[in-house]
Amino acid sequence: MKLSQLFTKTSKNVPAGETSRNAQLLIQAGYIHKEMAGVYSYLPLGLKVLENITRIVRQEMNAVEGQELIMTNLQPREIWETTGRWDDKTVDVWFKTKLKDGADVGLAWSHEEPIIETMKQYVSSYKDLPVSVYQFQTKLRNELRAKSGIMRGREFVMKDMYSLTADAAQHEAYYNSVIEAYKQVYDRVGLGQDTYVTFASGGAFTQFSHEFQTLCETGEDVIYLHRGKNIAINEEVLNDDSLKELGIQRDELEEVKSSEVGNIFNFGTDKSEKMNFTFTNEAGERKFIHLGSYGLGITRVMGVVAEKFADDKGLVWPEAVAPAKVYLARLGDAEAVVKQADELYERLTASGVEVLYDDRDTRAGEKFADADLLGIPYRVVISGKTVAVGNYELKARTAAEARQVSLDELTKALGITT
Repeated sequence: MKLSQLFTKTSKNVPAGETSRNAQLLIQAGYIHKEMAGVYSYLPLGLKVLENITRIVRQEMNAVEGQELIMTNLQPREIWETTGRWDDKTVDVWFKTKLKDGADVGLAWSHEEPIIETMKQYVSSYKDLPVSVYQFQTKLRNELRAKSGIMRGREFVMKDMYSLTADAAQHEAYYNSVIEAYKQVYDRVGLGQDTYVTFASGGAFTQFSHEFQTLCETGEDVIYLHRGKNIAINEEVLNDDSLKELGIQRDELEEVKSSEVGNIFNFGTDKSEKMNFTFTNEAGERKFIHLGSYGLGITRVMGVVAEKFADDKGLVWPEAVAPAKVYLARLGDAEAVVKQADELYERLTASGVEVLYDDRDTRAGEKFADADLLGIPYRVVISGKTVAVGNYELKARTAAEARQVSLDELTKALGITT
């Protein structure tokens, strides 16, 4: 991608009315556009980040035998009434509307009830179990709070997965495998060291759940952390009973701010009983399906990464999620400089390296400032000076200084094998 062809532009000005650091930087860098509070469009570079996070999540969900689909966002009232979750007193985040014939529909905030209605058509025997399905979808929730940029939105992209199992033991085995898959996701996107499996309330889902909370000073949640045992408890369920169950003492816990990046639930047979979803076991008996639900916020992960890894110059993307690995800055339009820069761009691209090529006719300082603001992991500079000595100027985004390297040293530093 060449910056001269990219329609977005960076800005030195902090967007008015935006208090969250992640949204300020993402807007300034041209990754997102704010439509209204809690509602953002994802522009070309922002979409690349989302696609990288999605790819990682997809790989880990496939590794636990998840099957990908896409479900509908429009939801009929009747399905949700069977479990009592159409009622605004039970679920207070619904966006609801009516069809032209007067029928009530909701814009899906989750998909437990619809997936049961769908899977009734395909699961009837123990031989069909276990099975899990997942999707990446834009969810709509009428959140009261929408002041944390893309860390909490009214419209956001989520991966939601649903497991159907024959009994509690089969469910627990799968549930635990998803916990490990989620840990892999957070490790790969750069959040693993600061993300904890957290005992929490299930809210409108179940009585209890497990959250994945990432330590973040600007997060909206408060959790209590036992670093020695790697245990965390959300403040909403911190009581004597939960402490006893987890085998820890109150004075052993550290209060920290955090942001929720995932949440998983065990519904047991509650939903299948209400919706009459059964299967035939090995003994020929009709039994109710056990349901698990597993959410992971794709846009929220992007926001938390942006919030945690930023510095005073801009964003600092981990390599795995960055929209490009290299920011190639060409200084000047001398024939030899243009030739070497174009050749390197083509060489890196052919090697599978994503490159953001700054071929604009602007000052060096502006290009360097944009490289820092955009947060690309490596900056490579080609100028009259570097061409004259046959070198390239290489600087990692987190390094204090740039260094002169040969072409071989550059390709090795970028992990390119020849």
